[in-house]
Amino acid sequence: MATGVKDYYEILGVPKNASQEEIKKAYRRLARKYHPDLNPGNKEAEQRFKEINEAYSVLGDPKKRAEYDRMGHQAFTSSYNFEEAFRDFDFRDLFDFGFGDVFSDFFGGRTTFKETLHKGADLVTRVTLTLEEAFSGTTRPITVTHHVPCSRCGGRGAERLQSCSRCGGTGRVSTRKAFFSISQTCPVCGGTGQQATNPCPDCHGSGTVLKTDTVKVRIPPGVDSGSRVRVKGMGEAGRGGPPGDLYIEIEILPHPLFRREGSDIYVEVPITVPEATLGAKIEVPTIDGVAMMKIPPGTQSGQKFRLKGKGFVKPGGTERGDQYVIVKVVVPEAVTERDREMIKALEGLYRENPRVHLVNRRW
Repeated sequence: MATGVKDYYEILGVPKNASQEEIKKAYRRLARKYHPDLNPGNKEAEQRFKEINEAYSVLGDPKKRAEYDRMGHQAFTSSYNFEEAFRDFDFRDLFDFGFGDVFSDFFGGRTTFKETLHKGADLVTRVTLTLEEAFSGTTRPITVTHHVPCSRCGGRGAERLQSCSRCGGTGRVSTRKAFFSISQTCPVCGGTGQQATNPCPDCHGSGTVLKTDTVKVRIPPGVDSGSRVRVKGMGEAGRGGPPGDLYIEIEILPHPLFRREGSDIYVEVPITVPEATLGAKIEVPTIDGVAMMKIPPGTQSGQKFRLKGKGFVKPGGTERGDQYVIVKVVVPEAVTERDREMIKALEGLYRENPRVHLVNRRW
């Protein structure tokens, strides 16, 4: 135990009736403040950090705390040193502020961490669809070149393996820093704990080979430009973990007739002067066929009408968006003198100047 007669409660700055949670919070706050990695070369901070840890090793354990409250420092003999105080102590419950494996090999490796398995990298490719394909969905053959586990060596990189000479098969190496050890992934074996003695002739020791695969991918209805379709497991091979995924980015080609906005579709439809004036029923194109639409009398050019449920399938459901029809009144060309007279006769149908609101306005 560290020298000195300072009261453990005083070291942590808590009263003797403090709860275990209050003691834990005080320790976390002080440990962050005086940690050697945050105070490089500061011997005073290092000594303070030792005292804080020593105090918490006792007060953080209800059984040891009870002995300390009853007998004080005499409850712990000189043989009960700082290392023993942390024999069963799990620093992972306390440190979550980015020091990673600082305590993973604390005092000679008493605390261990499981090696993380690495998933393979994801791959991305792009597919171009027509608007009709995006509406209905389609199936496309997708070719991808990616790394897969070598079939000859089973992804090990060698036909025979031996224990890593650097880490002794543990997958971890330790370096001394300040008064404790830092455990890190072995740079030689990458954390596997094994080394190749005879590299595989097919993959040259990498454990993976390059392969080109073609898969049929079902692209669901309703996708839009920027949508992504995932093909699970068709990415790069993992390192001990599963392979990555293949993501297919969708790009929709412009359509000569329709314009899409989200789940809705817009289309411009020309109508005649009599249809606009007297009203009519006309056929209008939709993404999945032809529909009948009523033009009310007195329709103006640029007016917009809605065909409910004639758009794209909305994401995550079966409900469809709408189609909006924008009508454009087409004026006939006057060819003969009689045509001109008939068109001129229409002038009398206007009860007022259609530009009156512009003429009378002061700009």
